[in-house]
Amino acid sequence: MSAIRLLVLGAVRRHGRAHGYQVRGDLEYWGAHEWSQAKPGSIYHALKQMAKQGLLHAHEVAPSTAGGPPRTEYEVTEKGTGEYFALLRDALAGYDQRGDMKAAALGFMVDLPRVEAVALLKERTRRIEAWRASVTEHYVPEGGSAQLGHIGEIMNMWVHTADSEAAWVHGLVERLERGAYTFAGEGEPFVGVPAEGEENPYATGERHPGDDR
Repeated sequence: MSAIRLLVLGAVRRHGRAHGYQVRGDLEYWGAHEWSQAKPGSIYHALKQMAKQGLLHAHEVAPSTAGGPPRTEYEVTEKGTGEYFALLRDALAGYDQRGDMKAAALGFMVDLPRVEAVALLKERTRRIEAWRASVTEHYVPEGGSAQLGHIGEIMNMWVHTADSEAAWVHGLVERLERGAYTFAGEGEPFVGVPAEGEENPYATGERHPGDDR
């Protein structure tokens, strides 16, 4: 799975139509450029690539204010919507050691109905437990160093990370079941991006050739 695809599709979908600089601004506001590959070049490349794949529809609108070529706004297609929700569901339910997919899924989980999000997170817990059982069947964390020398600390880290995440997911599920946050069909969602004209305090400040497109 690709975190950049999920992030870009989700960001465009929240705007309805968005140009690359808006998508970049949203993702920087969430800090995604720090915990994922959502750098400017990757964002613009993903937009163009997904437009070629039919996941996004590219609209050429007014020329840029800098006097360059027409600015392109993107809109998620029906195919792109299917891809977006497939990525989101897989990222919420799946378990691996990557943090970018997990963080991206959390950013968009409210696009799902609450009941479905809770069910996917419970499935994530089940998969964490299954993964841990498969590891500890052949490896005992307490004896890791004796079995594998200092390399055993890698396994220790993985097992302890799984235990920590399982506890965190359990707490998140409890909060959601008590009514935390606004999910699809429940009312106006939390936007979580700068308002039009509002300064983005988390922007990198770096310009990119695609910023006016």
